[in-house]
Amino acid sequence: MDTHPHHSLEEVHESVPVPSGGSWWRRWLAITGPALMVSVGYMDPGNWATDLAAGSRYNYRLIWVLLMSNLMAVLLQSLAARLGIVSRTDLAQANREEYPSVVNIPLYVLAEIAITATDLAEVIGSAIALNLLFGLPLLYGVLLTALDVLLLLILSHYGIRRLEAVITSLVGTIAVAFLIEIFLARPEWGGVLRGFTPSLPDATALYIAIGILGATVMPHNLYLHSSLVQTRKIGRTPREIWQAIRLNTFDSAIALNAAFFVNSVILIVAAAVFYRTGHNEVAEIQDAHRLLEPLLGTALAPIAFAVALLASGQSSTITGTLAGQIVMEGYLHWRIRPWLRRLLTRLLAIAPAVFAILHFGEQSTGELLVLSQVVLSLQLPFATIPLIHFVADRRRMGEFAISRRLQAAAWVVAGLIVALNMKLVVDEIQGWLTRAGDRAWLLYASVVPLSLALLLLLAYITVRPWLDSRLGRAGQPRGTDLHPLPARPAPQLALPPAYHRIAIALDFGEGQERLLNEALRFARFNHPHYYLLHVTESPAAQGLRDNAADREIQRDRERLAALAEMLQARGLTVTCHVGTGDPAGELARLVNEVGADLLIVGSHGHRGVADVLYGTTIDRLRHLVRAHVLIVSRE
Repeated sequence: MDTHPHHSLEEVHESVPVPSGGSWWRRWLAITGPALMVSVGYMDPGNWATDLAAGSRYNYRLIWVLLMSNLMAVLLQSLAARLGIVSRTDLAQANREEYPSVVNIPLYVLAEIAITATDLAEVIGSAIALNLLFGLPLLYGVLLTALDVLLLLILSHYGIRRLEAVITSLVGTIAVAFLIEIFLARPEWGGVLRGFTPSLPDATALYIAIGILGATVMPHNLYLHSSLVQTRKIGRTPREIWQAIRLNTFDSAIALNAAFFVNSVILIVAAAVFYRTGHNEVAEIQDAHRLLEPLLGTALAPIAFAVALLASGQSSTITGTLAGQIVMEGYLHWRIRPWLRRLLTRLLAIAPAVFAILHFGEQSTGELLVLSQVVLSLQLPFATIPLIHFVADRRRMGEFAISRRLQAAAWVVAGLIVALNMKLVVDEIQGWLTRAGDRAWLLYASVVPLSLALLLLLAYITVRPWLDSRLGRAGQPRGTDLHPLPARPAPQLALPPAYHRIAIALDFGEGQERLLNEALRFARFNHPHYYLLHVTESPAAQGLRDNAADREIQRDRERLAALAEMLQARGLTVTCHVGTGDPAGELARLVNEVGADLLIVGSHGHRGVADVLYGTTIDRLRHLVRAHVLIVSRE
């Protein structure tokens, strides 16, 4: 029995079958996709500023920091994938199961803030790219990014594989753009190789290195990866699970190395173009774009740079939206429409960007990017530490729990991330206090206590699982089916009463015979009263409602009467009702008026854009009627 009340990303859960046999290559192609979608978070516009600053100021000497960050990311993302594969829960669901509500509420709020901060960086990056490519003012570019709600909504109707294909094409665009940049920049490859030797020239280099590390591992990606791997339907034998873990780890390494390539190229281009020409203070994306053409002598360089930035922002915004849905459903078990979720996230990101541009000017976008990375740094430990606890827990993971050696490596990485991110946050708060002057007491009364409360929360989620283990909770198994929720008593099932009043919503389309045949099933058990319902949507019906008497209404009544005669000839009791106006509202009124206890409707059959435009009647109707609703497929 499946003990989970909700699957993660339920609409695409286990929608991609993975063959248990056949060639290794065929199985890997079925697995690949989730890690690539996660990788775009490692090359989003929020990472570009630190890469530009590192290359323009220190030449190639900080490439080793990117490499170390990438290795850390591969480790943590592979752990997130393992959690989803084995337990079939995402990180948000696992947190909900492990910690009490008083802890999960702030964890949820922090995750939402991090996703908003991520989206803020993507909004600003896309707006900057539109400004660089088309001269569109940043304010208009920020507002225009709200329209990608429609893009994601349309893409989501084509399944997870199509969405992954779009992300792949955007990542490919970024890669091609930067290959052009590398070709034009002509870096010194010997210097690039020497950059993999660890070194920190000065204190500022340390700060930039911390910024690179802090901005690399994105907290929302851990939630995202643990959910996306569940879109693959794998067997549940130990051999098949181990196989899925190995293939996903390999997939993570490949995808994140692509992100490492992009970040390295940004640093290398900055070193080859700006450091070499004495422009050592380039950290703004706009400055980099402005200097590329005069320094390289071609207009192709800034165009490729801006195209890559736009592709980066758009690909990241898609995955950020999915992460938001996962976090909300996992922590709260609260599902809202994907387009509404996307719109809320985007509006929360647009608001601070619009405010900053209006009050501080377009030059403030660089500071907003930095602020978004600080916010992400603050949230990162609250995702990393629970993840390590979960994948090391044999109650949850069984034989697939990570080894002690891997645990040690994970805790070293987590400790390094926590220490570096805490330094970033402390330095930022100290800067705020210095700039606040006489108003510093406001920060002491708000930011400092909040930071201490977050530190206590971090200590709790770190120590709590260890204390549970020592107090004997480890002896209570979570179940041998690899589902982490405790077993619940089986539901008491009883034969429900028969339906006596059955309403059938007809639109006289191709599927009406299927609806009527489905309705006849219930005639075997008792003698129900059938109500044939139809809503006329002609202009006269829309305007005059019950007073309308045009030819379309008359024809609809005749059609219903003919169908009623056919059913009455079979000995059934049938009544006809024709409504006018809005289909959902009018059908709901008729169903409730006749007191139907079952409503049978046909699926609308629309796909793609038509689904968005026309497929809303059933969604609205099921919230307006008191009857049970049975949806019959047209296919």
